[in-house]
Amino acid sequence: MGLKSKEYRKLLEPMTEELVAMARWARMTGKRIVVIFEGRDTAGKGGAIRAVRDKLNPRQCRIVALGKPTDDERGQWYFQRYVDHLPTTGEIVLFDRSWYNRAGVERVMGYCTEEEAETFLKAAPTFEKMLTDDGILLFKYWLTTDQDKQEERLRERLEDPLKRWKLSPVDLAARGKYDAYTMAREEMLRATHTENAPWKLVDFNDQKRGRLTLIRDLLDRLPDTYCEPPPIDFPELGREPAQETYAVLEPIEDFPED
Repeated sequence: MGLKSKEYRKLLEPMTEELVAMARWARMTGKRIVVIFEGRDTAGKGGAIRAVRDKLNPRQCRIVALGKPTDDERGQWYFQRYVDHLPTTGEIVLFDRSWYNRAGVERVMGYCTEEEAETFLKAAPTFEKMLTDDGILLFKYWLTTDQDKQEERLRERLEDPLKRWKLSPVDLAARGKYDAYTMAREEMLRATHTENAPWKLVDFNDQKRGRLTLIRDLLDRLPDTYCEPPPIDFPELGREPAQETYAVLEPIEDFPED
């Protein structure tokens, strides 16, 4: 049985406070954090990323969701366009798909050669060790989804005009390649699950439970992130508060209940 929205929000609230504290800790200590979200189409990567970032300063916590490479980027070292988006001091970067596109969609859909895919699998651990040796805190999550649940969510996208934009030709073409994606994922895990940059697989058949599980794991894997918030001097205004003098829209009354 899926987790109800009210219960989910109640469980998420204290974790959100911890995420805010984590962001303050990163800013005050200069730590750099990278979180990779990978998984099948419809797994729930976007919702998980929003749950992490929702209350964080968007200037500090960035989402990176790159489209297909340009002609210039295709001629570069494969990792080069991702390097440009890595965090600077005190930043958090959330990758909505990452360099692991080469091990998944590119390989399965034939957008790269087998030789390119094999070269990537050999190079990725070295690349990631360079990042962690330089002090970047790197967390890699794969969101798992059964095929029946994936089909249900694809159908929902098809029938919901607010979600139709999420349904791409690649999504439809990939429907018949579930087993091929599984095989590619297993080979990717064998090659790139390392001590300094391990993978964590999270069950996202229930997306709300999946988000809570992922966030709890992320917070638990960080060191003690408590930093006393800096004091803020907030003096009395010293006069009666002013009111807006411009014409404004009439407020909407009676919003529907959730």
